[in-house]
Amino acid sequence: MSKSQPSSKANSEGHPGPRRGQRPQPPRQTRRRSSKRSLYLLALAGVAGVAAWQGWSWWSWANAPVKANADDSDTTVQIEIESGTSAYQIGRQLEESELIRSSKAWDMWIRGQSLQQKLGRNPGEFQAGIYELSPTTSMTGLAQQIRKGDVIQAQFTVPEGWNMRQMAAYFESQNFFSAEEFLTAAQNTTQVRNRFTWLPTNLPHLEGYLFPDTYQLDYNQVNAQSVVETMLNQFEVQALPIYQAADTTMTLEEWVNFSSIVEKEAVIPSERPLIAGVLAHRLRIGKKLEVDPTVEYGLGITQTPDRTLTFAEVATPSPYNSYLNPGLPPTPISSPGVASLAATLEPEDTDYLFYVARYDGTHVFSRTFDEHLTAQDQIHDARDAKKREAALEAES
Repeated sequence: MSKSQPSSKANSEGHPGPRRGQRPQPPRQTRRRSSKRSLYLLALAGVAGVAAWQGWSWWSWANAPVKANADDSDTTVQIEIESGTSAYQIGRQLEESELIRSSKAWDMWIRGQSLQQKLGRNPGEFQAGIYELSPTTSMTGLAQQIRKGDVIQAQFTVPEGWNMRQMAAYFESQNFFSAEEFLTAAQNTTQVRNRFTWLPTNLPHLEGYLFPDTYQLDYNQVNAQSVVETMLNQFEVQALPIYQAADTTMTLEEWVNFSSIVEKEAVIPSERPLIAGVLAHRLRIGKKLEVDPTVEYGLGITQTPDRTLTFAEVATPSPYNSYLNPGLPPTPISSPGVASLAATLEPEDTDYLFYVARYDGTHVFSRTFDEHLTAQDQIHDARDAKKREAALEAES
């Protein structure tokens, strides 16, 4: 007679094994750990959900209009955003004007926009000008208005020493009009001659007469021709009286031409009369001016401390190259400001004939060519020594 079979098999440790078709059960301690982990993840998800809801609620509040009532729809605030104002400064202005609820929310949004720009999506730049903005507009809605340039008055600034090409690029970058439109208007002297009868005859363009200043125009006046005429009018108001009151043998054209060179050469205000005196001295004795900005203008380039003019560039023939041609160039090379215009009418009396830049805005002045060469060598040697020191510090 056979022995009866056990209902379950024993495992290697003598414990009953699982019944056939039944999964092995994890130990009770493992089950407890798993339950705790699930509770932790559930709690974490709950906290994250609450935080996300709170964050969204705060953002919705911050982005909402300051005033949402229909009765407030006629209330507008006029603010001026000056040229060069940063995106973050605009947020402070809007908050101070009670047009947005939180400049911190604005800053967060701007950072997000900057990230989009890095990813290749260009949301556009904020435009300078005078705006009429409503507190019933959302924060992002206000930003869109300022990006589009929905101004009642447009503002722009042309610095002293700019030439027409620089102005054209600036206006295009500000979305006023294309660079080509501006250059076309600035080269069409016939269009403005009847209004500005004081302009010298036979001008090929208006270089030098587009007065550098900060301007504000009504929005419907922001076109190339209006901007050119506004700048000519400012020359008539600011510069022309200086010339008319002066005791000078220079023609208006010579005065503006000479002043445009001084504007490019002088960086430190206190040196401006002396630089004008050196150049006047050279003109008086029939010596070529030999100034770099004339070469740059003729070639359409700009040198820097690390990329100076080459000998080949200085030797390149051009009507503007004052190393090759005597006297003044055929036209101004920049828009001079009042200080340079005044300096050329009363240049300092000096026997200096040369000067060389120190790269800090100041110059070393010399009477002889040998002194001039010595000054050049000393300045270049000092600059090279600073570069070597900087390289050694970077390596250490």
